[in-house]
Amino acid sequence: MASVKSTCPVCGKPAEPAFKPFCSQRCRQVDLYRWLSGTYRIPGAERPGAEEGKNQSESED
Repeated sequence: MASVKSTCPVCGKPAEPAFKPFCSQRCRQVDLYRWLSGTYRIPGAERPGAEEGKNQSESED
């Protein structure tokens, strides 16, 4: 069976087994930062009342 070569989703270089699916620790950290900072998002419907919750917490300050 032929092995499938995967590429790093951050930079496109070949993935290294130690960091798979990334090519290095740096690309792994870049990807994590993108998730934590909100650059990557999973779209979804807005929850009812989400705006009301924001306004209430802002008025408490």
